[in-house]
Amino acid sequence: MMLTKKIHLLLAVGFMSQITFSQVHLKIEKSQSYFTEGKDSILTYQASEKSINGQYIRSNYIHPLYNLDGSVLSEDFPADHLHHRGIFWAWHQLYIGDKRIGDGWEIENFSWEVAAVKKKKQKDGSKAIQATVYWKSPLWINKKGVEKTFVKETTTIKVYPKQLHYRLIDIEIALLALEPNMRIGGSEDEKGYGGFSPRIKLSDDIVFTDPSGKITPTNLPLPASEWMDISGSLGKNGNKAGITILCNPKNPDSKNPWILRAKKSMQNAVYPFPGAKAVPLSNKKPTVLRYRLIVHDGDANSIPIDEIFQNYIKK
Repeated sequence: MMLTKKIHLLLAVGFMSQITFSQVHLKIEKSQSYFTEGKDSILTYQASEKSINGQYIRSNYIHPLYNLDGSVLSEDFPADHLHHRGIFWAWHQLYIGDKRIGDGWEIENFSWEVAAVKKKKQKDGSKAIQATVYWKSPLWINKKGVEKTFVKETTTIKVYPKQLHYRLIDIEIALLALEPNMRIGGSEDEKGYGGFSPRIKLSDDIVFTDPSGKITPTNLPLPASEWMDISGSLGKNGNKAGITILCNPKNPDSKNPWILRAKKSMQNAVYPFPGAKAVPLSNKKPTVLRYRLIVHDGDANSIPIDEIFQNYIKK
């Protein structure tokens, strides 16, 4: 009996010695921050400015975002909408009082100054950065003609170790007005798009799924849901892969509708709604928007999205 127990113990020890516990690694450089795990790239946060011949100058976004198989999932400078960029968050309407001071979506009379990117300590095996970003515009200047900051953005990007068939990424965007009577809004049309917007590669067999089942995109915003999955032949060699966007119910306007596109565009969790009406940004308490991305193999049925969502809202 004792011999049998010893054999089982030795087998167990031998098995455990072959298990490798991988972890997320973070490298912060002046221009970019890189998240990796083992030999796998996860995502890059773009802190410095990028452009095409000095046009469509952008920073403060995620690209590339990688599938679990190492292929790139996001797009930057897509030919159909050159102002789209990876995983981004932006608004068309930027007002101080009645003065229009730029367009962060189209990147017109607007820029981001990423003042600092710091590692944020975690206790759960994840890695995180916190970026301090200042919004500026040539239409909002001081007496000396120098651009004044009108919004302070504090964005946290948290990446978790890979699980079987999926990886979690949390994004929190806190916006604090630095001028009184600051307002932001979406496009001034019936679409009203603005806010959190992943620009990902799309395949001919793309499928949208929410808690009620398969969703067919329309030109106008679709009713709110807790999450939206976008899956198709997005992996290497046409393998099935996808991304799920979870909206935290603590978000203002948490019942945000969705703007979905099956071809040549971004996907948008609309904030504010209706987007055509600009809403105030407080200069005392930040407006906080929280989202979770699930990058996964297979389709929406391959991972426990509802369970992940329930765990997410408990945080």
